[in-house]
Amino acid sequence: MLVLLPPSEGKADSGRGAPLELASLSLPGLAEARAAVLDELVDLCAADEEKAREVLGLSEGLRGEVAKNAALRTAGARPAGEIYTGVLYDALDLASLDAAAKRRAGRSLLVFSGLWGAVSVADRIPSYRCSMGVKLPGLGALAAHWRGPMASVLPEAAGDGLVLDLRSAAYAAAWKPKGEVAGRTATVRVLHARMVDGVEKRSVVSHFNKATKGRLVRSLLTAGAAPASPAELVEALRDLGHTVEAGPPSRPGRPWALDVVVREIH
Repeated sequence: MLVLLPPSEGKADSGRGAPLELASLSLPGLAEARAAVLDELVDLCAADEEKAREVLGLSEGLRGEVAKNAALRTAGARPAGEIYTGVLYDALDLASLDAAAKRRAGRSLLVFSGLWGAVSVADRIPSYRCSMGVKLPGLGALAAHWRGPMASVLPEAAGDGLVLDLRSAAYAAAWKPKGEVAGRTATVRVLHARMVDGVEKRSVVSHFNKATKGRLVRSLLTAGAAPASPAELVEALRDLGHTVEAGPPSRPGRPWALDVVVREIH
């Protein structure tokens, strides 16, 4: 099973560990594309703070992020699972998993990124600021920059197993599973069900969507579940106590769309 996650906007500090080693990151087929983004981002942030802030879409209060990017080559690095914070990662709570579940996380969880393309949660990276929606002056839109390399690398990473795609739209734009891989891909929508005047009403949630997805992944890792297909994923999630509604896609080569229904949002 390969689980595709979005990054978090906010990130923990890099700390004082050894600096980034690009060659050590997972998915080495992305190395050239990563180096290109890293070089331009560092050079931009080191040369012109105001232009960098404009390109990155940073407010005055986030001016310090420019200096952080300028120092990416020498900053300390930590496992990506410790760098990414926020609602999904708080609910996932990788640090509290037992050793076996942590190993499963390292093998199966990929975090998409405007700077790195995609990294394992075990890959050591520095804290940075560069979303997938950024257009760098030399490389252009990052989602477009990543499409070619991702199309070569991600199908191989997916192997012949399940792909659980929990990315937001901006990060999904960098790689869309196609053909046979798409047919064994599942996406998840979180719906909040509540009773209104005796009638059940459902609505799509946003903030709590992230928390629910984090809990879904955590429950799969903790249980050691290894669904090999979207249909098996539905059964695994139901066995773990989640309310899931899904059916096969309307035609071959399309992802499965799963609705996870929650009655309490937290």
